[in-house]
Amino acid sequence: MKRHKSLFIHRTAEIHSNAVIGRETKIWINVQIREKASVGKKCIISKDVYIDKNVKIGNYCKIQNSVSIYDGVKICNKVFIGPNVSFTNDRYPRAFQKEWKITKTIINDGASIGANATIVCGVNIGRYALIAAGAVVIDDVPPFTMVAGNPAVIKYKINKYGKKIN
Repeated sequence: MKRHKSLFIHRTAEIHSNAVIGRETKIWINVQIREKASVGKKCIISKDVYIDKNVKIGNYCKIQNSVSIYDGVKICNKVFIGPNVSFTNDRYPRAFQKEWKITKTIINDGASIGANATIVCGVNIGRYALIAAGAVVIDDVPPFTMVAGNPAVIKYKINKYGKKIN
């Protein structure tokens, strides 16, 4: 594993030897980072986070407690992911399916996802979009847009800081 001197990794974290972790990143209690995953610089990976193989996380991201990020999810720079956010990576999950297909999901720069939101695979969450807590996202979210509900619907346009634009 590529490590920098300025990196903090809690002793209970499990990081695969070929994962790449950026400088000044903090990895907390019971985090698991799988093979070929990468986490950028100055990220915070909080307690009980699972990062699957091949996942790419950009710079300056904050991933809160108990988030699982599965193969097929790409998280760009300056993204906030609240506690217990749920990502999926299979459109047609079946326990008996032997040849299932990963469906990719992209979370673009500056986006924020509230606590307990569910992100169904195959969506593109736009730059600086804001996903409300508990929302179930099944469609793309445009940049600078706030969505909420189940299924998530557009509520209003926002600025870079998440404030409603009148």
